[in-house]
Order: sequence, then structure tokens, then C-alpha cells
Amino acid sequence: MALTALKGKRLKKKKEIVRRKGAALIPIQDGWEATKYYFQIEVTKKDIVGYIKTYVKNNFTKTQAQKINAAPEYKFNIPYHACTAFWLNSKLEVDAKIQPYADALQTYCTSLIEVGNDILSQRKTESNVVSISPMERLQRKISETIMQDLLDLEDQWIEGEKVTIDLYKLFQTHGLSGSATMPARQVVEGWLLDYEDAYHKRDEQAVEGYAHLKKTELNRRIKSCQDMLLDLDKIQSAAKANRKVRVPKAKAADKQVAKVQYKKEDNDFKLVSINPILLIGSRRLYAFNCKERYLIEYCTQSVNGFEISGTTIKNIDPVNSRQVRLRKPDEFIPIALKKTFKQIDTEWKKLTTKTTVPTGRINKDIILLRVMDK
Repeated sequence: MALTALKGKRLKKKKEIVRRKGAALIPIQDGWEATKYYFQIEVTKKDIVGYIKTYVKNNFTKTQAQKINAAPEYKFNIPYHACTAFWLNSKLEVDAKIQPYADALQTYCTSLIEVGNDILSQRKTESNVVSISPMERLQRKISETIMQDLLDLEDQWIEGEKVTIDLYKLFQTHGLSGSATMPARQVVEGWLLDYEDAYHKRDEQAVEGYAHLKKTELNRRIKSCQDMLLDLDKIQSAAKANRKVRVPKAKAADKQVAKVQYKKEDNDFKLVSINPILLIGSRRLYAFNCKERYLIEYCTQSVNGFEISGTTIKNIDPVNSRQVRLRKPDEFIPIALKKTFKQIDTEWKKLTTKTTVPTGRINKDIILLRVMDK
């Protein structure tokens, strides 16, 4: 029975959702081929386009870059060109194997100058078409919709009809936001002032102008105006509640480390720094100040790992980050370079010099020793 019931039915295989790892985990430590493969599989279109455009900015004049960037976006969605751009932007070593890729990238970007120039020329021709600003477009829409509704209501009141309107629903119908409430508010507040002056006999002109209306009708119109003003308040409150919160965009790794100043090599202690781009997204960093002989341990609790702004490491955990002056650097630095975090912590606790909190700034005296993912 069960087999008969299933006969003829197609079993749909659940589609697997593929989530790319992104540009934060580029395996440059594994070499060119691994990095190139990673760009083909894991790096998003947005990052691919970004790396090539950064390369264009760094290697072409402002006029040339403007023309290149005018080319269609699909022209920049080329993973192996983006990998080369990333490699060059990060100032990594270019050997005989990578040089042909660098030459091909330069040639390709140069070819886009003519493409972008044609597009810019066409845009210049089309720019003669008269266009209105967003503010002018909004004012025109207000005049043709909600203001017309208010004018129709006023005409109905003049003709003696006892009607009202729901401004909240009308704003939704016309697709108007909180920024359109001010013109409507000015009209309704003007009506309310006149009707209240006539009702309470505070102004002779208002009393004379609405002498044909009974107090009950004046009171009804006052109530209608107050309801409309309440609707306008609700519309403004709803607009504030639905306002989009702008989330700062994270800079690409190569842009974050562009201004970092650090010591690439120290002959006295025989140390060489890792590439600072490896800091981005990492959870722990060991560094050594060659001048002051401070061993520094930075750690972070942020889900994004470390970020860099200028010469400062961001997202540092001030409670668990620490630094200590080494009396015998040659004995302790090999431990920091090779051992696990727990082993380093055990040896750290044996030191007799005082442990303090680091500032988070990187300078020309600091060697970047090692990063960890936990």
C-alpha cells in the first residue's frame, strides 16, 4: 500500500544553501595557488569587484580610474584578476609565476579605459534631459494627493456636508511618509485655530465668518481637526520606528592595513613580521616591541575578530589583553612563536616583571609575531 501510494511521485531533494566564507579568511599563508583557488570558490562578487577597483585606484591616474570604473560591473567580476589585485594591493611578493597574472591584470584594466570613456560620453549626452530633485518630486506628489484631499474636504464643509477624512489611511494609500506631514499639518492647524476662535468668541473676524454655523457644527469640526492632527502625529511616530539604521560597512582587509606602520624585520632579535593582513578576522595576536622589549598579547571577543583603523587595532578585549617587559627575550619569544595559548599562559605567569594593559597602537618598533583563531 505504501509503495503504491508513493508510486509516480517525485521526491524533491532539499536544496543545500551554500554560504561563502568571504574575504576575511584568505589563505595567503598557503601560497598563490591556494589563494587563487579560494577566490574562485569562496570570495563574494562584492569583494571581487572591490579588490579590482582598489587596484585601479592605486595604479592609474584619477582620470583613467574614473573611466575604468564607469565600465559595467560584470567587467570587474573576474576572480583570478581579483586574486591578483588582492596580492598586489597587499604588497605580497611577486615571483616569476605571479608576474604574468600581474601583467594580464594591468592590460585588462587598461582596456577598460576605452569602454568607460564611451559610457561617460553617452551619459554626458543624456544629462541634458531635465530632471527634478527628490524634494521637488515629493512636493509635487503632496500637492496632487493629500493636499487635494484636504481641499475637497474644505469644499464639502463649505457646502454644509458633515463629513471627515482618515488622514492615516490616506497617507498609506498615497504612499506618503512622515516627511509629507508638515504641509498637511499647517492646513489643519489653520482650520483648528479659526474654528476655536469662532467657538470661544476670541476673534471678531472668526465669529463673523462662521456666524452661519451652529456651535454643535463648530465643535464637530474642531474634533475632526484634532483627530487629523493625531493621525499626523501617529504617521510621524511610525516613520521614526521604521527608519532604517545605518550599519557601518566593514572595510576590505587590504584597505584596513594600508596605513599600518610596523617593523618588518629586526636583525638584533632575528625576527620577521607576518603580513598585517593576517590580523583581520583573527582572535589573538602576539607582538614584540623591539625598543622597549615588551611582549604583547592582544585578544578579542568580537565575532568579527580584529579590525584595523589607521595604526590602531580595534575590537581589543581590555580585560584579557596584556603586555610584559621581557628580561630575556631570546628565551621567551620562541615560546610565543611555537607553543599553544595555554602553554604560553603558563610560562607567562612565571615571569616576575609586571603585566600591564597594552594601548592597541602599532608603530615602527613592533614586530608582528603570530596570530591565532582562538
